[in-house]
Amino acid sequence: MWQRLKQYVKSFSMWDLLVGMRVTGKYFWKKKFTIQFPEEKTPVSPRFRGIHALRRYPNGEERCIACKLCEAVCPALAITIHAEPRPDGSRRTTLYEIDMFKCIYCGLCEESCPVDSIVLTNMGDFHIRERGDNILTKETLLAIGDKYEKQIAKDRKEDEKYR
Repeated sequence: MWQRLKQYVKSFSMWDLLVGMRVTGKYFWKKKFTIQFPEEKTPVSPRFRGIHALRRYPNGEERCIACKLCEAVCPALAITIHAEPRPDGSRRTTLYEIDMFKCIYCGLCEESCPVDSIVLTNMGDFHIRERGDNILTKETLLAIGDKYEKQIAKDRKEDEKYR
């Protein structure tokens, strides 16, 4: 009975609205801060997962051995891989695509890779301009990996400390 009466009084007096207005009033007069984005960067968590990249060995050869584990483990089915054997007997990918609209950035592809080929970089400020740009091809992924290899290697070294 008392609970029902209390609920009626709260709804009649718009208690939730008053609580919300109190929070608004608390922060209304405090000094605001703005980050000037391209010039200033906010701190990024070491666990942040950004855009994907394919890595190369120091001799320039791509690391991916076309085992297709990343394709199999991807819960969103965002990765497509086609492979064929090379003349020397090793397997390499002929097609490696990631649909960024499907990707949920879970990092399972990165964890399943036995040769540390596919990685998620800490670059989170990428955009898609036109339809079709959401599909990252093998060439695009290798270019991203080449561009950020020093940062990726540094992040890998720091990750080893915590494992």
